[in-house]
Amino acid sequence: MSDGYENDAYEIDGYESDDIADEESAPEQERTFAALPPTPGRGFAESWWGRAWLKAMEDTALDGKQVKQGRQFAREGRVGAVSVRPGRITAVVQDWDSTAYRSDVLLQQLSEDEWDRFLDMAADRAGHIAALLDREMPPHLVEDAAAAGVDLLPGIGDLDPECTCEAWDHCPHAAALCYQVARLLDQDPFVLLLMRGRGERRLLDDLQVRIAVRAAKREPAESSAAEDRHVRGVRADETFAARDILPPLPAPPPLPAEPGPAPSLRTETEPEPGLDPAALEVLVTDSAVRAYRMLADALAPGHEQRPVQHELTPAQDVVRLVADARPEPGIVARLSTGSGRQRAELDAAVRAWGYGGAAALAVLDEEWAPDPESLAGARARLAEAWEDGERPQLRAAGNRWTVAGGGVQLRYGQDGRWWPYRKERGRWNPAGPAGHDPAAVLAGALGDGHIPAGGSVTEP
Repeated sequence: MSDGYENDAYEIDGYESDDIADEESAPEQERTFAALPPTPGRGFAESWWGRAWLKAMEDTALDGKQVKQGRQFAREGRVGAVSVRPGRITAVVQDWDSTAYRSDVLLQQLSEDEWDRFLDMAADRAGHIAALLDREMPPHLVEDAAAAGVDLLPGIGDLDPECTCEAWDHCPHAAALCYQVARLLDQDPFVLLLMRGRGERRLLDDLQVRIAVRAAKREPAESSAAEDRHVRGVRADETFAARDILPPLPAPPPLPAEPGPAPSLRTETEPEPGLDPAALEVLVTDSAVRAYRMLADALAPGHEQRPVQHELTPAQDVVRLVADARPEPGIVARLSTGSGRQRAELDAAVRAWGYGGAAALAVLDEEWAPDPESLAGARARLAEAWEDGERPQLRAAGNRWTVAGGGVQLRYGQDGRWWPYRKERGRWNPAGPAGHDPAAVLAGALGDGHIPAGGSVTEP
């Protein structure tokens, strides 16, 4: 079976490998999208530009049966991660017998002259830029580009397939890739512009330069101090006075059901030296989870009344990252080394974080001397909870009270709560959430109903 991976340098008429991977092949000049899930019973393109993409493929294909089979492959989720580069899209597609084929679809890049004309047109029309940033491609943008002699969307014969199955025409694997890319185009029209030769970052940078140059030309070469005082805009007092007649602000966006998935960063392209894609994926996933939590907190009622949370220290953030992201063991080992905690210590810290975040982590790490009034109140509460002769005997050492012979400990936190601990393999580990009542926390930590006799709290 030929898998087509032994040689990645394709050469066909009009598309040389140097045209695809030139000196501009910076990271933003290649994007890789994780494999999309199966799509039973839904169309592959909801946007008009996504449908135009599919029409270019379907109208070109001579064998409708192969196209139909490719649509079924895509619907069943047989298309792997899709790599998008200038002039080329690539994915591995599985046949019904599980044979994997590498499929490429090539699209002619725009020339430098065509890009100049497109950028000049877009710089003149701010609405086009705003639409692209909203992940929209309005018809008039394509029409204005065509008027400038630039065809953004492919037409009949513009999509050139290649596949290691060596079938002619648009084989099922190349067709499946086209159907999957239509879904990507629905979400982000910059995917099409990248295929035409410019990534989003470079495109926006080029537009910004053009807009700045035009603005500078419109300004007088020299201006007087009086002219400098004439700033554009609306005075703040005028805006405030018109507050009752202005329309209300739009409602906040709804909270998504869950954080978005992170893209797969493990591609055929070798990473830069020192860059670990697996570790980077953990950071990207963690960023999405943190952003989701921040948004949920911001949209929650009474958010503006809550105190600002303290920023975590690097050592605390390592524990939070391991607790939230659950990275693979190799990355956990690296984080353990960087945090200065042994692996067992990091495991205990992660468990503490799960019970109470930074407050629980502080109780794990800190020893301190509570004020006598707090300790006296705790002793009284413990005395009330058990009958004489049945109260557990506790040895007090600062904020840590240990049950004599019981392998259970209470720790008093700076927040006024008591935290249960149990000794496991010679190490004290967090055993549950905190509570304000030390007797209730202790009873829960003992758990099995065994109450050591003694009935007092003794100082060391």
